[in-house]
Amino acid sequence: MRLPLHTLLPLFLLLSVLGQTQAAVPVPPQIAATGHLLVDFHSGEVLAENNADKRLEPASLTKIMTAYTVFKELEEGNITLNDQVLVSKKAWKTPGSRMFIEVGKRVSVDDLIHGMIISSGNDACVALAEHVAGSEESFAALMNKHALELGMENSHFTNSTGLPDPNLYTTPEDILKVTRAIIREFPQFYPLYSIKEYSYNGIKQKNRNLLLWRDASVDGVKTGHTEAAGYCLVTSAKRDNMRLMSAVMGTASDEARAKESQNLLNFGFRFFQTHRLFNARQPLKELRVWKGDSDHLNLGLEEDLYITIPRGSYDKLVARIRIENNILAPVSQGQVLGRVILEHDGETIKEAPLVALHDVREGGIIHNLIDQVLMVFH
Repeated sequence: MRLPLHTLLPLFLLLSVLGQTQAAVPVPPQIAATGHLLVDFHSGEVLAENNADKRLEPASLTKIMTAYTVFKELEEGNITLNDQVLVSKKAWKTPGSRMFIEVGKRVSVDDLIHGMIISSGNDACVALAEHVAGSEESFAALMNKHALELGMENSHFTNSTGLPDPNLYTTPEDILKVTRAIIREFPQFYPLYSIKEYSYNGIKQKNRNLLLWRDASVDGVKTGHTEAAGYCLVTSAKRDNMRLMSAVMGTASDEARAKESQNLLNFGFRFFQTHRLFNARQPLKELRVWKGDSDHLNLGLEEDLYITIPRGSYDKLVARIRIENNILAPVSQGQVLGRVILEHDGETIKEAPLVALHDVREGGIIHNLIDQVLMVFH
């Protein structure tokens, strides 16, 4: 079934995009980095990439995974923000960037999270890891567990800090998966990534993400640097209702990672636009159900459906619905019974499962016998 989008979308959304002039999309900018990726947060559409699935040393980008693991522990009630963490000698002596906690003293989980995210404190990461799991090694196992759950198949973590290790690696694609998960699952913590400076123990440190000062739409996420990894930056920015995420790994300098990330963001926002086409659980189609306690069933999507397309090309977008024939009860809520297929300029660009929005139980004997006869002539 071919359904023009105007038959399914609210009128205000249709009017907001009709009449726009389509902008020609140029080739994505050349990025001076070992690997990079630009994706839309809502739709997941890839807008620019090179070596996106290449295993690279992440340096302090590792702390995005560390933060996610800590946030999960808070969510599950295993720790609290008010927990007072005793700083071990190992945490205190951890080399590299630090928030300057002191051995033998107690620091709240809340302060350590700020020190990890804003000051990029390696000492804070180790203290958190030991508090959560007893040791950094056990904490790394938790990191890898969550990474697999997020589909980060080309990542492996051996520590909480990102300090060099031959078995520590991730990819631009994978690191954006956990970044997206933090923004989506932990909106109460994500604003920490936009804080520009943090003071602890009388020492004020600035967030190393230069784009926080240069682009008002940027609200995160994390820098990283070691000699082997080069200069890395994961960025997220929101303009109007569109959020983009970029990962740039292996650039030559602090300035280069900021410049290349800005180039990617500007390209994405200038030439693309993201539309929310359908809401989750919005009835999109009513079906006839046979041999059920109800003759009708509403179908919809389990999640909001977003699409990212070149600006001004909305009128080339068409939705098709493909549905199974002769649906028999019983039907369970969430059961896949068809698909929504999106075509842009005649090409299929996205599909999403169409599911039952409610249960339909099996009907009575007489009703089922009648339906059995009616089905023959249907």
